[in-house]
Amino acid sequence: MNDVRRQRLVVTVDTRPQLARFVKLRHDPGRERWTLLAPERVMTPDDIAIDVLKLCDGERTLGDIAAILSNDYDAPPEAIADDLIELLQGLADDGYLKG
Repeated sequence: MNDVRRQRLVVTVDTRPQLARFVKLRHDPGRERWTLLAPERVMTPDDIAIDVLKLCDGERTLGDIAAILSNDYDAPPEAIADDLIELLQGLADDGYLKG
């Protein structure tokens, strides 16, 4: 029997987060909201989470994303990075992100 286990992603400021292959961030114009779609799961992220997820392209590090958002939200990048780690770790633990 082949025992394949997914290794847990530990999100840090050096992580280059991106949506898992089977996860899609889509705008639903009929309902005027964004959704995160995965097999047999639908999530409706809040506006800040959407801003974060749009930047999770696998190229930018979490630190890069924090720097971008610090300008948009007029907050220190370190504080934003701490919040990003918490948000993205939860999404990674649920299988929505890879790094």
